[in-house]
Amino acid sequence: MLDISVLPLHPQPNDWSLVFAGRNAITAIRSAPGAPWTVQAVSDQWGIDASTAVPVGYWHGKGLWAFSVPETSISQTEQIASNLYGFLGRVEESLFHAHGRAYQLLHWLDTHRYCGRCGSQTELTEGGRATLCAACSHRVYPRVSPCVIVLVSKGDQLLLAAAAGFQKRFYSTLAGFMEPGETCEQAVAREVREEVGIEVGNIRYFSSQPWPFPSQVMLGFFAEWTSGSLKLNEEEIEDADWFEANALPPTPPVASISGQLISHFINSQ
Repeated sequence: MLDISVLPLHPQPNDWSLVFAGRNAITAIRSAPGAPWTVQAVSDQWGIDASTAVPVGYWHGKGLWAFSVPETSISQTEQIASNLYGFLGRVEESLFHAHGRAYQLLHWLDTHRYCGRCGSQTELTEGGRATLCAACSHRVYPRVSPCVIVLVSKGDQLLLAAAAGFQKRFYSTLAGFMEPGETCEQAVAREVREEVGIEVGNIRYFSSQPWPFPSQVMLGFFAEWTSGSLKLNEEEIEDADWFEANALPPTPPVASISGQLISHFINSQ
C-alpha cells in the first residue's frame, strides 16, 4: 500500500522509485509490469543524482520516489515504456495509483518550473508538497481537477457513448469537468444535457477514483432519464444509444470507474 500521510525526506539506495520518460512509465524488461526500481538501480542505469527525485510517499514501508528521464535514454532491449492506460487491469490497484500519483507530481513540477505570477524560477518546498517562488513568495500545491462521470439509465437500459476523435472506438459513460461554483449534481445534469441533450434526475453518488490523465479525480454517479431524446454534441460524442445489459458494445475495463459503474448497474438488475 502507498502511504502519503508522511513524505520521505532523503532518498536511500534501497528505497523504491518509479521512473517516467514523458508520459510513459519505464519498467525493466525482466520485471513484472509496473514493478518499482530501487533508487540505486535508477542511479546505476541513468547516472541520475538521487537528490533530483520527487517524494511520492511510503510504499510497503520504504520511501517511494519519482524520477523523470529523457525519452532518448530508454533502451528497447532493457526497458519497456508503458502508457498508464496499459496498466489498467494488469497491475494491482494500489500500484496503479502509486504510478498515477508519481506521474501527476512529475507533470505538476514540469508545468510549474516558473512562477505564474512573476515568471521567476520556482523550487520545491514543504518537503516536496509545494513549489515556492523565491522572488514573490507565490506558493502552488499540486492541482487536481474534479470530473464527474455518470451512468444514465432508463428502466433496465443504460446510456453509453463513444467519444469523438478516438481511433479505437469503445462505449463508455458520460463524463466532464466541473465548473467553478457548481455542485457535483449540477455538473452531472449539465454535462448530460450538453453532450446528449436529455434531462436527468435522481442523481446518486457511487464512488471516486484518482485518474492521472494527467491529474483528475473522477466522481462517479448514477442518474435516471427524465425527459428528452438523444441529440448528440458531435464535437464531443461520435455515437450514443440506449443498450440492454445482454447486448453491450465494447466497454471500459472494470479497473476504471466507468467499468465499475456499468458492472454495478448490471449486477443490481
